[in-house]
Amino acid sequence: MTEATKGHASAGLIVFICFFIAALEGYDIQAFGVAAPRLVAELGLSAGQQGWAAAAAMIGMLLGAFFGGWAADRVGRRPLLAMSVAAFGVFSLSTAFCQDYQSLFLARFLTGLGFGGAMTNLVTVATEISAPGRRTATTTLMFCGLPAGGVLVSLVARLGGEALDWRMLFVIGGLIPVVLAPVVYFLLPETRPQAREGADRRAATALFGGGRAAATLLIWVAFLLIVLVLNLLLNWLPTLVTAKGLTAGDGATAALVFNLSGVFGALVAGVLVDRFGLRRILTLFFAVLAASLYTFANAMDLSSTLICAALAGFMVMGAQFSLYGQAPGLYPAHVRAVGAGAAIGVGRMGAIIGPLIAGELRQAGFSGSQVFTTMIPVVIVAAIATLALSYVGEPRDA
Repeated sequence: MTEATKGHASAGLIVFICFFIAALEGYDIQAFGVAAPRLVAELGLSAGQQGWAAAAAMIGMLLGAFFGGWAADRVGRRPLLAMSVAAFGVFSLSTAFCQDYQSLFLARFLTGLGFGGAMTNLVTVATEISAPGRRTATTTLMFCGLPAGGVLVSLVARLGGEALDWRMLFVIGGLIPVVLAPVVYFLLPETRPQAREGADRRAATALFGGGRAAATLLIWVAFLLIVLVLNLLLNWLPTLVTAKGLTAGDGATAALVFNLSGVFGALVAGVLVDRFGLRRILTLFFAVLAASLYTFANAMDLSSTLICAALAGFMVMGAQFSLYGQAPGLYPAHVRAVGAGAAIGVGRMGAIIGPLIAGELRQAGFSGSQVFTTMIPVVIVAAIATLALSYVGEPRDA
């Protein structure tokens, strides 16, 4: 246990609470996709309005990550995390009461602001409660909650069947964070280190000063591209599977396998990166990811498709969550949250761009297989950025 956790919850309980927060985020983010068919019909949304409503949460998350990191370095991790959890709970709950496109867009945007603030502080808390040799493993363990939440909402929808009102998905996903927020505030420790007197807290200095410019730009590129690939697959995997001639049920099964394998990929990657270093492990993960996308493009039967979905989920989530574990350590302790928040915010741009790229490619006549192969160069560039990062930006606490 670190000094930060004394008198509060144990480090293990902190990790569990943070995992639960991440699971609630993952639940809500994917609840929109699960609810979309009925939600769109009931509110009378056009395809364009549906797309923007889905993107609204990601736009809010982008802004929330930047602001949440900046604020947490000034007022502390604990109050910002508690407020962020309460915010995404309240506005997720408000999604259940939306009656038109305008109110839905606003609710999703404000929910995203809470997501961004929470995610930034989860990454930072993971860094600050962990021993240096276990930071990536701790971070990936926390963020396994994201795909776990996606699996949970799929199971809720499947068990509820046709009788389940789409609004109930957001009632469940909103009430729990509202109840959890006071627990976060009173039980979690404040982990923010005291800054030395006269320390420069300006965001530009934090990100680009002290020889950190190259590391900052490289981790931004890596985050942007790997999150782009992940969110393209999260949003389009069932559609791309059915475009290959398989059934809608096969597409849903592929998405479930993708999320479940991602949990294991994150756990394995975190342990391996801490033991063998970022460069070796993520080079392997990116190489297998590129190969699985190529094989995915050429797989025509269900068994091959599910194997490729499992490999892709394992590798892409393992790589992304490992990068979460690296970002905070690139920056001095007193501006660690703003550094992590900036990386997460840039990554959220990929979350917005990825699904839009898939839509544009499909609109232009690309087959499902061609969309998969188009992502291979993106993975290669992300790999190059990560390799370069391991040379110029070794994680440090100075």
